[in-house]
Amino acid sequence: QHRATLPHAAWLLLLPALLPWAIAGRRMRLPAACAVGFLWAALYGGWLLHPSLDPALEGRDLRLAGCIVGLPQAHGRAVRFLLRVQRRLRPAAGAPPPRRIRLTWYRGAPELRAGDCWRLTVRLKRPHGFQNAGGFDYEGWLFRNGIGATGYVRRHPAAVRTGSHRTLDRLRQDLAQRMDAALGPRPFNGILRALALGDRRAIPRAQRAVLKATGTAHLVAISGLHIGLVAGFALYAIGALWRVSGAAGLWPAPRAAALAALAAAFGYALLAGLSLPTRRALIMLAVALGALLCGRAVTPARALCLALLAVLIWDPTAVLSAGLWLSFGAVAVILYAGAGGLARHGWRAWTGIQWRIALGLLPVLVIWFQQAGLLAPLANLLAVPWIGLVVVPLTLVGTASIALHLSLGAYLLGLAGHAVALLWPFLEWVAARPGTQWVQAAPPPWTWGPAALGTLLLLAPRGVPGRWLGFLYLVPMLAWTPPAPPPGELWFTLLDVGQGLAAVVRTHDHVLVYDTGPRFGPDFDTGAAVLVPYLRSRGIRRVDRLVVSHGDNDHIGGAASLLERFPAADILSSVPARLPPGAEPCRRGRHWRWDGVEFRILHPGRKGAARGNDASCVLRVTGAAGAVLLTGDIEAPAERILLSDVPRDLRARVLVVPHHGSRSSSTPAFLAAVRPELALFPVGYRNRFHFPNPGVIARYRAAGVRMLDTAAEGAITVRMAPGARGLRVSTRRRSVRRYWHWRAPPVRARE
Repeated sequence: QHRATLPHAAWLLLLPALLPWAIAGRRMRLPAACAVGFLWAALYGGWLLHPSLDPALEGRDLRLAGCIVGLPQAHGRAVRFLLRVQRRLRPAAGAPPPRRIRLTWYRGAPELRAGDCWRLTVRLKRPHGFQNAGGFDYEGWLFRNGIGATGYVRRHPAAVRTGSHRTLDRLRQDLAQRMDAALGPRPFNGILRALALGDRRAIPRAQRAVLKATGTAHLVAISGLHIGLVAGFALYAIGALWRVSGAAGLWPAPRAAALAALAAAFGYALLAGLSLPTRRALIMLAVALGALLCGRAVTPARALCLALLAVLIWDPTAVLSAGLWLSFGAVAVILYAGAGGLARHGWRAWTGIQWRIALGLLPVLVIWFQQAGLLAPLANLLAVPWIGLVVVPLTLVGTASIALHLSLGAYLLGLAGHAVALLWPFLEWVAARPGTQWVQAAPPPWTWGPAALGTLLLLAPRGVPGRWLGFLYLVPMLAWTPPAPPPGELWFTLLDVGQGLAAVVRTHDHVLVYDTGPRFGPDFDTGAAVLVPYLRSRGIRRVDRLVVSHGDNDHIGGAASLLERFPAADILSSVPARLPPGAEPCRRGRHWRWDGVEFRILHPGRKGAARGNDASCVLRVTGAAGAVLLTGDIEAPAERILLSDVPRDLRARVLVVPHHGSRSSSTPAFLAAVRPELALFPVGYRNRFHFPNPGVIARYRAAGVRMLDTAAEGAITVRMAPGARGLRVSTRRRSVRRYWHWRAPPVRARE
């Protein structure tokens, strides 16, 4: 799954020949099984990618017929939903569209219900997301969910509803609406909806933060714990009733109970929408209960391995999900640590399990998220039984009841909400403890093996010699510190935030952030989604100075989220009133020196002389190997001021192109004064402003300037080392390319 390209289709012809060796072979069984797994994963990946959207159809009006799947979700005045495409109506010729697409219907959307079929006019684009170190791989998420394009609904020609089907998703949507009507506006409705229907999108951002900080977010994601609880209730209840009824003589009670447990788990998984984590949990349970139904004795370890094999056969891309590693890892830790002499009864045993799970999953959490909750065992000690034994049963029975008796269902769901409310102050208290999060830079792969070995040693049964050595094996991962620039050297990273700007300048012992990218809504901005994960992945624990060039959303939108997690020592901006108290205006003449690197504000000059885009803070950063010029959104008037007032200070090897490459900036005189070797365009893929302007691209090309843009390259890092012949440039999309990543045409190919 880490390949940049899929193997040639001809290799798949070996699959039928290798399969018998993998199943029944003796000497060559293991290598044959590995080869079969590799080829099956390639075949599955190719199936998910086909058919892809023809690039020639991007941005064009397409008339499609399809039906809504999943639960539509309102975002302010817009509604987002998945459409299973049946056929393309116009243009009729050409390659078929993707099977499933993700659409947004802006303003005036009718009531959208799962199972409804529509004829829609849409504009689509290929899957494309931010690409930054430490960030979420949105393209990978779309790929794993079989979504081949994203886009929006056009108003003309008008949409036409052509029919409707009673689907499972329609039932889930009806239940969600009944839950909302029964509960009214209550604080924990989103959590109850997540537990009942597997839809976590309604959980408020503040509650998600508490769940993440306490390590209890897994409790509201229907997975092995929830499926296992439902199956356990059914197993116990049906087994007892079967024995009491005397039916054990007809069929053994354990088998009847196992069949009922499997049916109950399957019903709950259907209610949760059969999401990927739910399917994994159901497969795990089916393997264990299947052995019981067949009357075969299977050890827990063997059952776990068979379940893992079944999950990977069903979905080879599951290895790309942290949930797979956490769910199977937790069970493996319990089984392995159980051999070490856990206390057999009561809270002592439960406490031991929680701490062992926390220790066993520590390397997984650091690898995937670069952080781990140090008090997560304490939070889970109380939250797991309370949610599992109190909240989940009340929620499920209440959800089932509202379909029959609204008042009874509302009462039970209200009790479930009160139960969550009783637990919540404890979780907030845990989340508020200082130092509860272990934050760690992304560890290199060579530390993973020693960390796994160290964990095995620490969890080994009592009596195994040298268990304490496990701490030493964990040290390389937990003490890993990424390299920093030597004195006099600067590292500059232009982050991929779509249509916006965010950049990080690093010296030997200091960090400056220039702009923070856009805010897309109350629950999503690039400060939290891009900047914070990037800084953590690089082992950065503080921001020494934040410069916000001006007040446009695509530059200031992520500032609040960044400052919430990385309080800056000081802040400079042309709009200090829109930032926290203590922010100061940026003015020409302000300069400072960090670790042999000089920082100088070149613009704005006199107070009130420039407004709007032309008031952007222009920053020049000069190291021993040259300078970087960050220009914000200045346009031609501000460029003329700079040429008039500080012409000698404009020379720079690297230029962040003014105003994303708009035609109102990058004048020939300004470009001649800067004389950059490398021009960086911070632009979004297929942005509505059509940046960069073709004339601007031609201007840079005529000047012989190398051009890179974030839409095609992802995050761009430039290392300017003294004595180096050229700039050391690396781009995220080139360094971590995966076969499902779509690389847009680079800016140098557009004109």
